[in-house]
Amino acid sequence: MAASSVIPSFLLFLFVAAAAAAAAAATAAASSNPNGYMHLRFYNHERILGSGPSATVVYAVQRRDSNSGAGFGNVIVYDNLLRSGVETDSPIVGRNQGMGVGSSLAENSGLTNFQLVFTAGKYNGSSLALQGLFPVAPLGTVFERAITGGTGKFRLARGYLLTTEVRATNTTLTGQLDAYITFR
Repeated sequence: MAASSVIPSFLLFLFVAAAAAAAAAATAAASSNPNGYMHLRFYNHERILGSGPSATVVYAVQRRDSNSGAGFGNVIVYDNLLRSGVETDSPIVGRNQGMGVGSSLAENSGLTNFQLVFTAGKYNGSSLALQGLFPVAPLGTVFERAITGGTGKFRLARGYLLTTEVRATNTTLTGQLDAYITFR
């Protein structure tokens, strides 16, 4: 009888020890990032609508003419370069692949749904899923979209992405992307 009571006690001890180790590991991970999030910065480089066969943003459906693609009912798709810097010769870290829909009757914004797919560096093979509004706004305007998930090193990611368009020419648009990521 004494042996049968030792086994449940030993199992209880193992369970409590494992729970304490897990709590210690979680505390160590949280203390290594006192803000509770990861901040990443990269730059979206796109060749804008109408810039010829090398455009990385094109109309899939064009119901109304609009210089921004935000015409109500317009659908655009894109596959832009993600670089580590604002300069066009900065190292490529991935792609921004997705679509946008002109969803405002006032034609001042569109809804975007996209993936940041990392193809180089520390996050190679991982991706972030995002969605939210893209306003038609002057250069330098900051806007926010939701991080709704991720894969690889970003599995269970949540957070937000702040975008600021920092450079524009007749054929290109460069945006600074600041991702603030938490994990569940």
